[in-house]
Amino acid sequence: MNGESYRAFASVYDLLMEDIPYGRYAEWVRKAAGDAKGLKLLDIGCGTGVLTERFAREGFSVTGIDLSGDMLAVARERFEEAGLEGAFFEQPMQEMEGHSGYDLAVIAIDSLNYVTEDEEVAAVFRHVFGALNPGGRLLFDVHSPYKMTELFLDGPFTADLEDVSYIWHTYPGEEPLSVESEISFFIRRPDGLYMRQEEFHLQRTFTPDTYIRLLEEAGFAIRSVTADWTGQTPSEYSERVFFHAVK
Repeated sequence: MNGESYRAFASVYDLLMEDIPYGRYAEWVRKAAGDAKGLKLLDIGCGTGVLTERFAREGFSVTGIDLSGDMLAVARERFEEAGLEGAFFEQPMQEMEGHSGYDLAVIAIDSLNYVTEDEEVAAVFRHVFGALNPGGRLLFDVHSPYKMTELFLDGPFTADLEDVSYIWHTYPGEEPLSVESEISFFIRRPDGLYMRQEEFHLQRTFTPDTYIRLLEEAGFAIRSVTADWTGQTPSEYSERVFFHAVK
């Protein structure tokens, strides 16, 4: 995904993500951390900062990074309006630099699936390992192979919300376990007319065993691999896989 992607998407992203259980995600991270007060948290692929704000309200000292400057502009505005402190940097996660001393790192809401080569996923894990304190934790989720090869290809998907509508077409990508998405947004303008924007996205996942191998090669120890908020081991039909690793 290049730096221009999400330009139009940024202004309507929060509306389209209303079904994401941000509260459960924040609770998962807080339970992994124990007492959040004073802990430094690096939110990787933070987007518009919805989850970053929850982390800040939990008591974490937060830093967010994202590839999209448009997303980060929304995140900074969100924090300013809420009177919260947070630092934000425009960086691709596989090339992030200048970060150290963190107690936790989070790559939430399948953001890691936008890193589509295993060598780049490995680079992400190495950078995160270097950014964490000894004993620091990495928590992230990814789409399952089943979701990529079956559920995503049941499209097209459509939605008609108050201020934005979209048509989302999905196709198998060239690489294994990858999906290409073409999304047409129709965004209501103040004059009542609609502006059309087109977006292209490419996501790819890997098997849980591949992620485990890459984590261990980066130096992490695996604390848990679970699926779909159940706390159970992923099955053939799991949709979202969660990883908890420790430096």
